[in-house]
Amino acid sequence: MTAAPPACRPIASTVPSRVQSAMPFRDITGHERPIGILQAALRNQRLAHAYLFHGDTGIGKHLTATRLVQTLYCERPPASGDPDSCGSCRACQQVAARTHPDYTVIEPDPELATPQIKIEQVRDIEQQFVYRPLMGERKVCLIDRADCMTIGAANALLKTLEEPPGHGLFILITGRPHALPITIRSRCQSLRFTAPARTQVEAALILTREIPPADARFLAVLADGRIGEALAMDLAEARARQEECLTLVDPATLTSTPALLSAAESLAKADRGAEILAWLARWIRDLVLVSVGGDQDQLLHLDRLTALQQYAGRADVGMLLDLLRDIERTEQQATRHLNLHMALETSLLRLREALGLAPAGAAA
Repeated sequence: MTAAPPACRPIASTVPSRVQSAMPFRDITGHERPIGILQAALRNQRLAHAYLFHGDTGIGKHLTATRLVQTLYCERPPASGDPDSCGSCRACQQVAARTHPDYTVIEPDPELATPQIKIEQVRDIEQQFVYRPLMGERKVCLIDRADCMTIGAANALLKTLEEPPGHGLFILITGRPHALPITIRSRCQSLRFTAPARTQVEAALILTREIPPADARFLAVLADGRIGEALAMDLAEARARQEECLTLVDPATLTSTPALLSAAESLAKADRGAEILAWLARWIRDLVLVSVGGDQDQLLHLDRLTALQQYAGRADVGMLLDLLRDIERTEQQATRHLNLHMALETSLLRLREALGLAPAGAAA
């Protein structure tokens, strides 16, 4: 019954990107267990030669990896306490900006239709790792979205992981660990990252973005606890899209067949069919929760609880669940503009039926 967050089209942000930020471990929200394991390895000088950071997208894997590298290179580490970085020295800033001479980041080419990490990228790293570090004790290679490696790239990396240089550290990041060859996974120490508690995400949003608690809660629920996505979302735009969705499910729109079909056509032509379906799925999920007496704290549209309760009084929960499943199936399978257009029209017409609303003029 869960639906993907409406992030089919990225919501722009005015928050600085992760590349520009530089903070110590202690400023990361959540992930106490993997951070504790890394700090223990640093403290005992038993850092593995390769790590696999895996978990949902946007929950802090990349940020934690960056903090680990900063801790390795920091010029002014804390005098006491767990191993950490200062976040402000030259080395920490260089790592954040990806300009440190001993630190390399490999990631898929975003301009490709199918993003890939190619064998040439991995071979370049192999050549660099032949030489000793210039400034620190280790050379570090971070491979973001490691599951995008081609077979050739994965095989090339495997050779390096089988005979790792003593001064090398590899950090692989992925949201799909099982898409990596088991031979690579078996040569990395695996650290699983889970989404922080929503209250932690809300607190981080209030502190970092200085927004009201209601808005922080809205973004935290919208991002399903993925703190990276929550921090990156543009609040005003997210609220505007919420209003757009609420206009679609308003009885005035649903009961007017011309208005319903016109809205679906306009959104599809703007290539926003998938995005609106995702928002629609979240609203239907909220309505089902209210209808069955579920936990209201899980509602995205909590500020519209009265309207949801009014809808719930006449809604057919079985029809809503069937519609929700079909929308989720469409999100997973449909890629053509025409399919999304038809799916949006059909979904709105079925929603009207599930809510027991009659088309305007039906009685006459």
